[in-house]
Amino acid sequence: MDLQAKLAELKHNGLKEIKAAEGMDAVKKIKVSLLGKKGPITNVLRGMKDLAPEERPQVGKMANILRDELTKAIDAKTKELEAALLQQKLANEAIDVTLPGTQVTEGNPHIITQVITQIEELFLGMGFQVVDGPEIEEDHYNFEMLNLPKDHPARDMQDTFYITPNILMRTQTSPVQARTMEKHDFTKGPLKMISPGKVYRRDNDDATHSHQFHQVEGLVIDKHITMADLKGTLALVAQTVFGAERKIRLRPSYFPFTEPSCEVDVSCFKCGGAGCAVCKQTGWIEVLGAGMVHPNVLKMAGVDPEVYGGFAFGLGPDRFAMLKYGVDDIRQFYLNDVRFLKQFAQKG
Repeated sequence: MDLQAKLAELKHNGLKEIKAAEGMDAVKKIKVSLLGKKGPITNVLRGMKDLAPEERPQVGKMANILRDELTKAIDAKTKELEAALLQQKLANEAIDVTLPGTQVTEGNPHIITQVITQIEELFLGMGFQVVDGPEIEEDHYNFEMLNLPKDHPARDMQDTFYITPNILMRTQTSPVQARTMEKHDFTKGPLKMISPGKVYRRDNDDATHSHQFHQVEGLVIDKHITMADLKGTLALVAQTVFGAERKIRLRPSYFPFTEPSCEVDVSCFKCGGAGCAVCKQTGWIEVLGAGMVHPNVLKMAGVDPEVYGGFAFGLGPDRFAMLKYGVDDIRQFYLNDVRFLKQFAQKG
């Protein structure tokens, strides 16, 4: 058989074999057997040395055309098999979208976070800014800037964790107020801020005390601020957190950084003021402390007390949550017991 006839036979048999291949492995074997270095086409080309010179171009051309046709046929067969495999895989891994979905348990903010967020949203709506500060604080800002020099007896009420003689875990968020007063430019307007955050005091943990808890402290500094501004602000806080029917009363008290100072009570939301176990039969519940900013605090922050005045208050979100939801042990908030926390999945 001459070489041209042999090439024609290779083409016929090769295309037939490629078409009949039933898997990727079979196609790969065919490719090696037909187009490899030891394949029949290579053998034909090696035999061209025995041809007459005028026949060699024609046979070489036929061999190259055959190689191209077989290569295209193999590529087409490969794509066909790959498409079939993909369809089979899609069929095997199909998802029935009509089946009910798997229920995913969603988390929710911690109850303390919910209370703080509610308070923040209230004050943001009144034009206040929310300011954060460091939990590891200088004695200068934590005490001295708040009218509590080193020998002041009121420091004993906030016995705390000292890291060095002048660095401590903050006992209140008031240092944020002192830092902010120093930086505020009063020529551009009043200072209205709250400073929420975690605070630390060396205390024995029990049902109503914790060595760490949360505070939200507020401060307003401007010209012509009066006690009436303070009372109106705190009344709105009480009504927002505990209910629209709540009333407040102010009782004289003492804080080193305010003068005059007061304790603030809210009318009992359990009995409406008639007297019950929650309010200890008084009709009132103590909720926070407040007062007019002491002139010494203003002076130390570089604010002229003859021109500016203001009020400050401090409340405990932990205590607010205990009162609002009837929690009798503050430690429940920190034990991470899901059975307890999931009671507050519904905000409000």
